[in-house]
Amino acid sequence: MTILHIMILIPFVFAIFVPLLYKYFNKRLHTGWFVILIPIIIFVYLLQLIPKISSGATIYETIPWIPSFGINLDMYVDGLSLIFGLLITGIGALVILYSIYYLSKEKEALHNFYVYLLLFMGAMLGLVFSDNILVLYVFWELTSISSFLLIAYWYEREKSRYGAQKSMLITIFGGLAMLSGFIMLSMITDTYSIREMFAMSETIIAHDLFLPAMILILLGAFTKSAQFPFSIWLPDAMEAPTPISAYLHSATMVKAGIYLVARLTPIFGGTAEWFWIISIVGLITLLYGSFNAVKQIDLKGLLAYSTISQLGMIMSLLGIGSAALYFGYGNEAAVYAAAITAAIFHMINHSTFKGALFMVVGIVDHETGTRDIRRLGGLMTVMPITFTVALIGSFAMAGLPPFNGFLSKEMFFASVVKVTEMDVFNMETLGILFPIIAWVASVFTFIYSMILVFKTFRGKYKPDRLEKKAHEAPIGMLISPIILASLVIVIFFFPNVIADLLLVPAVSAILPSLIEEGVLKIHISAWHGFSAELYMTIGVVVVGTIMYLMLKKWTKVYRLYPQNLTINALYNNSLEASQRIAASVTNKYMTGYTRDYLAYIFTFFVLLIGGTLIITNSITIDLTNDAPVNIFELAIMFSMLVAAFTILLAKSRLTAIISLGVLGYLVSLFFVIFRAPDLALTQLVVETVTTALFLLCFFHLPKFKEQTQKHKKGVPFKPLNLIISIAVGAVVTVFAFSANGTQIFEPIASYYEDSYELAGAKNIVNAILVDFRGIDTMLEIFVLCITALSVYTLIKLRFSRREK
Repeated sequence: MTILHIMILIPFVFAIFVPLLYKYFNKRLHTGWFVILIPIIIFVYLLQLIPKISSGATIYETIPWIPSFGINLDMYVDGLSLIFGLLITGIGALVILYSIYYLSKEKEALHNFYVYLLLFMGAMLGLVFSDNILVLYVFWELTSISSFLLIAYWYEREKSRYGAQKSMLITIFGGLAMLSGFIMLSMITDTYSIREMFAMSETIIAHDLFLPAMILILLGAFTKSAQFPFSIWLPDAMEAPTPISAYLHSATMVKAGIYLVARLTPIFGGTAEWFWIISIVGLITLLYGSFNAVKQIDLKGLLAYSTISQLGMIMSLLGIGSAALYFGYGNEAAVYAAAITAAIFHMINHSTFKGALFMVVGIVDHETGTRDIRRLGGLMTVMPITFTVALIGSFAMAGLPPFNGFLSKEMFFASVVKVTEMDVFNMETLGILFPIIAWVASVFTFIYSMILVFKTFRGKYKPDRLEKKAHEAPIGMLISPIILASLVIVIFFFPNVIADLLLVPAVSAILPSLIEEGVLKIHISAWHGFSAELYMTIGVVVVGTIMYLMLKKWTKVYRLYPQNLTINALYNNSLEASQRIAASVTNKYMTGYTRDYLAYIFTFFVLLIGGTLIITNSITIDLTNDAPVNIFELAIMFSMLVAAFTILLAKSRLTAIISLGVLGYLVSLFFVIFRAPDLALTQLVVETVTTALFLLCFFHLPKFKEQTQKHKKGVPFKPLNLIISIAVGAVVTVFAFSANGTQIFEPIASYYEDSYELAGAKNIVNAILVDFRGIDTMLEIFVLCITALSVYTLIKLRFSRREK
């Protein structure tokens, strides 16, 4: 096993030991101190890869998993996956440090919290480093499951359960759609390797499945990254503890969709469909999130919608930048490739300032007991350090200097202005919408950023409206947001350090041709003269300031839109309707009678098997190659028919049970004739035990006569039951004859004929059970052991209750 695989596996393995550490050490030491070592170790390992990756090298490691199907644990590190790996582990370490002081070791179930967190961290690492699309999908769904557990951490709260269910349903839906797209890609390319698909992009684009595969994959990316209209799950996910919100919803889970779009851009990029879908969805999400963030009264709700907005901005940049693949290489391609650079750069910046802001909101909630903006104010003097971090994070989010958000926001404006000059994809007429939407959304971004910092920390202090006496957070809780806030400033003054070490190899992974041609030069500066983007920024600040000061006069516009027409209302109504329909259908077939259940099962069986035989024209009866039936077999078969009819016509339960036993014993005689003594012995033992159990149970039931006296007409005859019975018998008979007379594939029996050479067994049945299906038999024994232990436990509980 390689070091890279070990780094991905460490979180999963360590998660096994977290409950033990919690049980034996939690009273003396917070469990988080043990867990924090994991992301630090992985982060240090990834840091040492930076020189190698920045020089243009890549790392590829593989371990066989299911080689017969071409599914292996292929792990690939390039500039793009390295950035995500550093964010996952770096932010993860800071979040765990923050959680040590945020979550009480006496009151919280920390073992659950850190197990879920490590599962999520490992799943995200596996996702970004996977080269095999099916392995990527496995890790993708693991992130959905672990995030569900993290959001529902406070499961006793109804809102937490609702938010977790909502995120699960939407992201799992997208994941299944994405899986379908992946399968289509593999059908087109005959490979599961993403790197190999890069070389076949022209083949993929020319294929009939190109558009369906692309749309299905984008559904997965959009649902995971909370793009419109799937963004409704993110605000409700804020019911999770703040460390989870800071981790999942600023740096990791919501960036998974961003990663997927960036990773697959070399495959689908350069096409009008990819350009328009991603760009438009991103811009709509940007505007939708920023507009709705302004009306929020809960600080985490505001940050949730701001995250939606920022993710839309990054997504739109990836869409714009994909146009570079249309132009191939050259200066014109490099112009649009700058949008890819802006997307990756802003993703890094967003993780720093948004992670700090989530932690700030957690501190405010932790130290005041509320996140309601209407109850807050004047905390600047009470919590000066927290205020400073909030100021840095909010101004970076608003795109103001001297903070890193200003740099990437300027690059965003430059990209949307430049894209209006593009003369393909009908941009001559529709291109003007890009800078307009971007500018309007940025105005709302400025407004909600000011609300976050000034409505919370400026104004009148309201101690009577707080649940706790406000005070500054302990230093341990402040370390993580201070580090992130410091990075916000450091990146502004030294952006090209990140550009050279991280951005160049990341963009190279998305647009390798431009790097190879030496066309794309990444240089980031705070001042680039009086340009359109600078004027747009000045306009945002001026208009945003005016609208912020007049907030109360125009926010009434939010009341005009009817709440029953929102996407959330549509989701809730759809969920309620599906539950009503499901309950109605269930009530119709869950009658409480076994005969009804059997009728449904047998009817479905007849329709499925019989219909398949008829549709596929597979009914063939060929008896020419069958062995002759001797007199003994005919006698046994006749006796079995007599026993079966005796069971149906018996007027005594004792007669019916004995006849049923006779039927079972006659089957064992068939095994003897067919030279299978072990099966005959098994059948005899089972039949003896079941017959004895039947006699024991039925001894305590009323006699037939006593039971039938209650019904004047006796047991009613039901023609439908007779029809179903005959149909089942006929279908099974026809199916058996057809299977015997038709061979689509070579029979597997020929393989087992060599059982003596392969397994050293003279009995083919034993060889199959013990050797060829050994694992299956072992699992069956395991199930029996679990059942036996369950019965033993129930008996012990019964006796213990009697003793009490």
